[in-house]
Amino acid sequence: MSVHDLIVIGAGPAGLAAAIAAKEAGVDDILVLERDSVPGGILNQCIHNGFGLHTFQEELTGPEYAGRFLKKAEELGIAIRLNTMVLDLSKDKVLTVTSRENGLEQLQAKAVVLAMGCRERPRGALNIPGYRPAGIYSAGTAQRLVNIEGFMPGKEVVILGSGDIGLIMARRMTLEGAHVKCVAELLPYSGGLKRNIVQCLHDYNIPLKLSHTVIDILGRERVEGVTIAQVGPDRKPVPGTEETIPCDTLLLSVGLLPENELSENAGVELSPITGGPVVNESLETGVPGIFACGNVLHVHDLVDYVSEEAGRAGANAARYIRGELTEPGDAVPLRGKNGVRYTVPQSIRPAVMPEEVVVRFRVAEPYYDRYLSVYVDGERISHRKKQIVAPGEMEQFTLRRSQLGPDTREVIFCVEDQ
Repeated sequence: MSVHDLIVIGAGPAGLAAAIAAKEAGVDDILVLERDSVPGGILNQCIHNGFGLHTFQEELTGPEYAGRFLKKAEELGIAIRLNTMVLDLSKDKVLTVTSRENGLEQLQAKAVVLAMGCRERPRGALNIPGYRPAGIYSAGTAQRLVNIEGFMPGKEVVILGSGDIGLIMARRMTLEGAHVKCVAELLPYSGGLKRNIVQCLHDYNIPLKLSHTVIDILGRERVEGVTIAQVGPDRKPVPGTEETIPCDTLLLSVGLLPENELSENAGVELSPITGGPVVNESLETGVPGIFACGNVLHVHDLVDYVSEEAGRAGANAARYIRGELTEPGDAVPLRGKNGVRYTVPQSIRPAVMPEEVVVRFRVAEPYYDRYLSVYVDGERISHRKKQIVAPGEMEQFTLRRSQLGPDTREVIFCVEDQ
């Protein structure tokens, strides 16, 4: 069994950034494992621009953004093993992996960074009646077909779900000559970034039907149309609002799920809200030496935040390997209340936290002209007004060590009217 100081699972934007940060923090023996044939993760099929505005202060395409991190990793001599699938991860940080070259093998790590990303919610999770004809794709699958494989899924398209991938694919399909009939969204608001709603739908006159869902798929061999209907506050179809739209393709953009089967095998506690690991200020899970970052931790809206977060995970993994995180002290829980769904991290240990920790969180629904407030043991330490706060866009707050006392019991993030 070969032993490594740090093993990073995933060579997407999170994995590459974590490995680079760990290398720069002094860890020499780093191995990155990637199941795909090329590094870069999902960014390889995201050929649109809009990446890198925070990290590089310029607009890049997905492959360009990934390429900069890959170049840096190569310059630092970080080993990346492609076509290698991690089958299991134990609490003792033993990884069972398989590859064509080496077959089945086990690797031992002193520390592990989880950076497996996320996957799309499939049709089976939606309970849409109808047969299983050709022409139903997740938006990410359609994106790969168009941008990498060079195939068009169809010409007359309906999209269910207004997440960012669905919005971007509405524009992409239009640019490739397809007619996107509409984007239907179950909720009364879009789950995507405001800029994507404007640039991908409004600019191309694609209708966005809020509080609508697909209730039937027509056709046996190939999709011939879909029936959509308006939904009420209970998210159930309203009788009499049904509308049949002829189409040959249905794209599903109905949510992303962090890939955490390996995390569960290792005994990592998962958040029922984010679907990702519960972590502390070091992005360390409840299993010592196992860290998490990127979309495997919680689904991000910007890849720049993924890279920044992953850099912290990699640097903290280096601290763990050097033995600097062995005396954590008591943990202070961070909680979301009154409209804040969750925070990441979920706890902070004042004894080992750096001077500043970035806490990211999402609200449960859109709010207008409200305040985002932070309380430490009932005392408000932050109170900032926001014109619009939406679930599709992450908020963040920089928590300082000086704001926490030795006896701090909890930190609360919430939405307030005044």
